[in-house]
Amino acid sequence: MHPLHLPACYRKRFRILSCVTLFVFLISLSGCSRRSGGGINAGTGGWPPSSSSTPAEVSSSAQVVKVIVPSAIEIARGNSAEAIVRLSISTGYHINANPATFPYLIATAITPGKAEGIIVGKPAYPIAEKRKFQFEEQPLAVYEDEVQIRLSLHADPKASPDSRSLPISVRVQACDNEKCYPPANLETTIPIEVK
Repeated sequence: MHPLHLPACYRKRFRILSCVTLFVFLISLSGCSRRSGGGINAGTGGWPPSSSSTPAEVSSSAQVVKVIVPSAIEIARGNSAEAIVRLSISTGYHINANPATFPYLIATAITPGKAEGIIVGKPAYPIAEKRKFQFEEQPLAVYEDEVQIRLSLHADPKASPDSRSLPISVRVQACDNEKCYPPANLETTIPIEVK
């Protein structure tokens, strides 16, 4: 007998039973299971895990490049020291070197701000790697993984012995093997202790 020819109370039970059966069938096909932390965990489909080591969708270079500065730089008045600014680049991405291969590419660049009694020298950028990518005919000068940029710092002989922070801005443009992402200015400070 067709379900439409059943009495109303049986039609309602039939719809509920059909929905439950369909739901159980779909769950068994998907191979999904609940995780203890909530959400759905699926091996070959479904929602992605909530904690991922790389961003699901990159919309800015700031998502794949992190700036790491020294914990503190000690400089005696009238002397110099070196600060090493490290850039950590997520796996599968690169940033343009300094100097960049072509003028239209955005080179990685550190722009230091001002800190009382501190003179900052010109940044020393590392030697680039040459890599060939499908979006460009010639190999490009890039940085990958981790990069160290050196900043020479000099404390004025008349600087007051005290703590201060040197603001820096790091301009980067990250790319993967197919395309480049909007550039970002990564702002941070280098703590300095003048003795």
